[in-house]
Amino acid sequence: MQFKSRPARLAYSASILALVASLSACGGDDTTTAEGGPAAAGGEGSEEITGSVQIDGSSTVFPISEAVAEEFQSVYPGTQVTVGVSGTGGGFEKFCAGQTDISNASRPIKEEEAAACEAAGIEYIEAFIAYDGITVIANEENDFATCLTIEQLATAWGPEAEGTVTNWNQIDPSFPDKPLALFAPGTASGTFDYFSEEVGGESGASRGDFTASEDDNVIVNGVESSDGSLGYLGYAYFVENEGALKALEIENEEGNCVAPTPETIADGSYNPLSRPIFFYVKKESYDSKPQVKAFVDYHLSPESSDLVSEVGYIPLPEDVLTESRSKVEQGVTGKSS
Repeated sequence: MQFKSRPARLAYSASILALVASLSACGGDDTTTAEGGPAAAGGEGSEEITGSVQIDGSSTVFPISEAVAEEFQSVYPGTQVTVGVSGTGGGFEKFCAGQTDISNASRPIKEEEAAACEAAGIEYIEAFIAYDGITVIANEENDFATCLTIEQLATAWGPEAEGTVTNWNQIDPSFPDKPLALFAPGTASGTFDYFSEEVGGESGASRGDFTASEDDNVIVNGVESSDGSLGYLGYAYFVENEGALKALEIENEEGNCVAPTPETIADGSYNPLSRPIFFYVKKESYDSKPQVKAFVDYHLSPESSDLVSEVGYIPLPEDVLTESRSKVEQGVTGKSS
């Protein structure tokens, strides 16, 4: 099932708070016909902004960018916003090669990626845009798995499971002797990185013998079609396919079984799989391309928070959104500490 277009879709945890605090503390050939323009929808001069905006990266962030791009282009009809899906890692490769204006990311930029951008002379601004909860999914017909612990997830997904853990009863003896079919984002995905780090412990590693794709719809279809399936993806893709998939509860740090919902993701009780998501803006593009500036400002406006909710993610509280917007406006570059 493909993710539908937007018109068809009608207190935080300690780790998230720490990242928000660190974000707060851290310090093209397109043409346009105007030098800048208003961020507000329908503002004076909006028809004067023209040109293209190139975005690539995380499939998790894609639904947000798609929704914002659709609304933005209705306000600025002379613009063309292209949103690609290469995964977080693939997006950073293109971004640091100078091929895109914005890189969507479901994890912070890695040191080696930051070094690649620096070597290429590309300065960037990191913007915190929403919250997500990585959702562990099973086939809707699964009537035996309800809540999994992190240890059980590690049993299923850890590197030592490769080629050896092939049945559900190896995850838990109470589960049936049913073949296990695994589906997950590929290694270029920030969701893969985040999940592997949280589940894999110090190794931060994962087994490699699973069906991998940077397209979350492939994961949805795989889990939907196999009654012994287990997978994970961004919360919005579960919401879009809720009638066809089963979301498993996860035992959190307090020992409680918690399902992913907007409330549990926002309040941090769905841990450790709640996380912030980002985009990275090329500073040169923001400073020199009015259409990029207009898009970023529109994306970080309070009005766009409704679009974040519509596609299934959790909007930032106003103070955190203000901080992200301030970082962009002030041109604060570099990776958060």
